[in-house]
Amino acid sequence: MFLIIKSKIKMTLKLINPEKFIKLPKAIIFDTDNTLYEYAPAHELALKSVFSKAEILLDLKKNLFEDKFKEARNEVKNRINNQASSHSRLLYIQRAIELLGFNTQLLLTLDLEQTYWRTFLQSCSLFPNIIDLLNKLNNLNIKTAIVTDLTSQIQFRKIIFFGLEQYFDYVVTSEEAGYDKPNKAPFELALKKLSLSADECWMIGDNLIADILGGNNCGLTTIHKYKNKKDIQYNNIYPDANFNQFESIINLINDLIKNKIN
Repeated sequence: MFLIIKSKIKMTLKLINPEKFIKLPKAIIFDTDNTLYEYAPAHELALKSVFSKAEILLDLKKNLFEDKFKEARNEVKNRINNQASSHSRLLYIQRAIELLGFNTQLLLTLDLEQTYWRTFLQSCSLFPNIIDLLNKLNNLNIKTAIVTDLTSQIQFRKIIFFGLEQYFDYVVTSEEAGYDKPNKAPFELALKKLSLSADECWMIGDNLIADILGGNNCGLTTIHKYKNKKDIQYNNIYPDANFNQFESIINLINDLIKNKIN
């Protein structure tokens, strides 16, 4: 059964399992990357800045550092699988420099990593209506948490950069939990911090495997944030609902409040 709510701005919400949405949650857990903001454009600009700077500082031919960076990334991910450090730009850059035939260059590695994250943060912004939603949840005393992959330091930096630290009761990174999503560990740690059971919480995320499958496996009510139609080809991983604009979630909460009053 599908319940579809549309607006004149092509906002769409589908309740795939409407029975999961008969009352307000006691908490909403959010993913970060590609859920609260769009990751890819900032990532691409940050990489370009790193590659350009590395070519100048190391006197390299164009695209050579980029090729070694990709090789280093694959090597690191194969060696450190399903853990926060497998996403480390610092490790990718360090290994790329080594693959070019240089000894480990600590100052340069740190400099290039800071170039990446400085460019990244300056190049991204929150999706519309995030702050409105978080304010509403706060006014309703609905708890909030973040469950996100990657290392704690950079994810904390992102949250602070966006001015979101005041809106979230708890943050769980895969570094803290010991495993990346979809492993149960990050979700279970968030639930422990919230002092709630899974059936009392919603999970909002963009990644079907990490966020939706992971959330489903823990018994959370899962809500998939998608960008376009190709993102909702589910292939046996089904969320309980999906949406493309955060205003839809605000409207859903308003409807649940109205139904409760009535």
